[in-house]
Order: sequence, then C-alpha cells, then structure tokens
Amino acid sequence: MTDAFSTLDPNHSVGPVKRRLFGGFVEHLGRHIYDGIFEPTHPEADEDGFRRDVIGLVRELGVSTIRYPGGNFVSGFQWEDSVGPREQRPRRLDLAWHSTETNEVGLHEFADWLEKVGSELMLAVNLGTRGTREALELLEYTNLPAGTELAERRIGNGRQEPFGVKMWCLGNEMDGPWQVGHRSAEDYGKIAAQTAKAMRMVDADVELVVCGSSSAHMPTFGEWERTVLTHTYDDVDYISCHAYYEEKDGDLGSFLASAVDMDRFIESVVATADHVGAVRGSQKRIDIAFDEWNVWYQSRFENVDKIEGLDNWPIAPRLLEDVYSVADAVVFGSLMISLLNHADRVTSASLAQLVNVIGPIMTEPGGPAWRQTTFFPFSITSRLARGEALRLPVQAGAYRTERYGEVPLVDAAATYDVEAGRAAVFLVNRSTTEELTVTVDVARLGDLSIAESHLMADEDHYAKNTLEDPERVTTRENESARVADGRLTVTLPPVSWTAVGLA
Repeated sequence: MTDAFSTLDPNHSVGPVKRRLFGGFVEHLGRHIYDGIFEPTHPEADEDGFRRDVIGLVRELGVSTIRYPGGNFVSGFQWEDSVGPREQRPRRLDLAWHSTETNEVGLHEFADWLEKVGSELMLAVNLGTRGTREALELLEYTNLPAGTELAERRIGNGRQEPFGVKMWCLGNEMDGPWQVGHRSAEDYGKIAAQTAKAMRMVDADVELVVCGSSSAHMPTFGEWERTVLTHTYDDVDYISCHAYYEEKDGDLGSFLASAVDMDRFIESVVATADHVGAVRGSQKRIDIAFDEWNVWYQSRFENVDKIEGLDNWPIAPRLLEDVYSVADAVVFGSLMISLLNHADRVTSASLAQLVNVIGPIMTEPGGPAWRQTTFFPFSITSRLARGEALRLPVQAGAYRTERYGEVPLVDAAATYDVEAGRAAVFLVNRSTTEELTVTVDVARLGDLSIAESHLMADEDHYAKNTLEDPERVTTRENESARVADGRLTVTLPPVSWTAVGLA
C-alpha cells in the first residue's frame, strides 16, 4: 500500500536553484581557522600552511560563496590588521569569543584558500564598532584596480588584481544585545542605508545584504525587518535570516519538524519585505540571504576550553565543537529541503560553519580530518540540486508535535535540469517508528531512470562520527528506489533522509 503520493510537473516551478544557495561561512572563532583550515606544522600542510585534507573535503562539500570573517567576530574587527607583512600584524582581543586573534590568516591568505577550494568570497563589514568610512576603505582596497593609496597598498601587499568581491554584508546580527555595537532598528537602518549608498558610489555593481533578525524568536522580529527595510529598501539587494535548531528535552518529534519553523520564518520575512515595497510603490524585489543556518546545540554550548577573566584570552580555543548524530543530519537535510522549496526568494545561503565550529568537517591537530553526519546531506544536495526547484506537495499523513502543532510526516523537495535531462528528489521521513513508502509520478519529466540514490538512516538515531570512530556513519544506497511506468517508488526508514538522482 502506498503511504504517500506526489506528482512532479516541470510547469510547477518554484524558481531557479542558484549556486549561492550552497554557500558556507568561515568565522575567526575557536579552531575554525587555526588548527582547522590552517595548520602549518601538519603533515598535510601545503606551502601556504593550509591543510590539504581539509581543502579536499571542502571541495567535496561543494560550497559556493563563503561569508567571512564573521559573524559576531566582525563587529570588533579592524580589517587593516589582517593585511600586510605577517610579522607586523598586531594581536587583538576578540571580544565576541573572548579569544586572542593573531591575524596570521587575513584577507589575502583567506582569498588564496578560497581559490584552492573553488569558492567565492563574500565579505562582511564592521558596523558595530566602526562605520561607513571603514567599509568604504575596505571596498576600495579589495575592488579598485589601481591608482589610489589603498589600491596601491593591496598591490604592494602582493595582490596585483583586485579581489573583485561582489557580495557584502552590512554588519552582523545588529539586533542582538550580545553584539558589540548593538543598535536599535532605527539607528541600524540609518547607518546601513548610509553605508550602502556610499559603497555604491565606489562600486555600483556590489550586491548588499542588510541585517535581518538573528532569529525568528527575537522580541523585535518582524518590526525589525520593517524598520530596517524602510530605511534601506532602495539601497540593498538582500535581507538576512539566521536560524539554528537543536533537540530539546528529548523531544525528537519536534526537532525533526524544525524545517516547519524555517518555512514560517522565510515566509514571514518575504511578506514583510513585500509589504515595505508595496508601501513604497516599488517594483523592486528584496531577496533573502539565509547566511547563517545549521543544527547548533546552543543550550549546551560545546566549549571544551573554559575562557573567562582579564588574563585569559586563548588562541584558537575549542569552542562550539558539536558532534552530530544521524538525527541531526536528517534535520539538516530537511532544512536544505526548506531552502530549495523557497528558491524563488532565498537566492543565497551560508551554512554556519564549515570546520570544527558547528561544522560538517572536523580535524584534530596533527591528526586526521573527517566528515560529520551533516556533511553528507550538504555534499549530495549541492551536487544533485540543479536547474529549477519544482513543487513537490506530498500527500501523506501527519503527526502532532509539542512545538509546531500538526506537521506532515514527509518533507520533500525536487529539482529538474531540463538541459541535462536530470532530476533529483529529496525526502525526509519524520516518523520515529514507522517506515513510509513514497510514490512520485515523474512521467511528465520524460523517460527517466534511477541514476543514484543515497540514504541517511541508522537503527541508532544518535550514532555519530568521532575521532575514535570517524566512519561510524555514512550514507548508503537506498535499494528500494525504483522507477517503473513513469513512477518513482522509494521506501523511507524512520528518521531518515533520502536523495534520488534521476537521468
């Protein structure tokens, strides 16, 4: 008996799947940079001190645009510290994470690393402790070909060609009281608009992201977006969303439904942005840059190193090093489904973060690098999801959750690349006890067959990959996947994520 049914129709497009949807985020935080991507004494270090094993994994992950250097870090960052001869760069206190920043890896080094991993640079400017002038100077340093003091300084520092940064974040989480330089929506909206106008006077082609709420659960959510966009609507291209999810109090059912919250978050921000546009009589559309998202256990704040006190500012302490389970990976895959299902408005997203710090990749100093469970849904989705996102409304049962009410048992998304003649279907079974069989009518896409299938599931929903057992969890083929008479049929085990490629 069929448990769930849907139909794929190429005429029912959500929108094009932009490659920026599969972006990442690298912050100067904990062991992300130092002992993560950069470890000059490691046996795998290249001539620039970057770990080759990590480079290989980041390339396999398939990240596009990478947001840098923060995050909370950016609100106290002086970009000038990160350029020029390394031996002359100052050490600074990082107030965001109570650490010491050595500036050994700076703008030039990070750009070099991005070339190695094949990703695009997305820069955030400091609108916390600094302002419009410093943002303009950084833009001039990075993007102007030559002829001014700052452009010539870049050339003198070894970079003849400009960095050519297209995408810029106007600060970070400025609604958060934890942010150094936290501002009200009114004050932030004014400085963001001023900075955006000035930056476009230098480079008219920049794409600008204004700060939305750092969570849909902030007390100012909604009103923050309305106020900020009232000031900046004509001057920016994107508004940001940030969301993190975790299992709380053993409530696995609610945790598995986290993407319901992400869906509501996105749709609320879209409605607010469109309302501001309508009030202004504008034909312009503001898109969403979901530039921080992940599973993050903030309630337990995985800090191995205790860092506090005036005389304790460690370098690269072990902070936020969550170890992810199969259940975490299933939720993670569901969050990616949410992003695909809103591809018409979410045209950029950044997984926060990449290495060690709530990352899909873990490393040990002098030792191995390995894939966390969350690595697999990202790497597979970023590779298979091409062309257009298609609507895939699944007719299935529902279950009741404590946090989100009644939610569907199956979460689903699909993509179709008409030129390549390839499609992909992504499915999550949220049931904790029952397997489900899903049938999708794919006849309207042509004569397709199974090209590949991937399943993330385990009898132990909390199985993890660790230093001691780095390959405990991986994906395997979903052997149930079949196409016959124009219908894809696939069985989903409890608490599972499945991806099927069709060609």
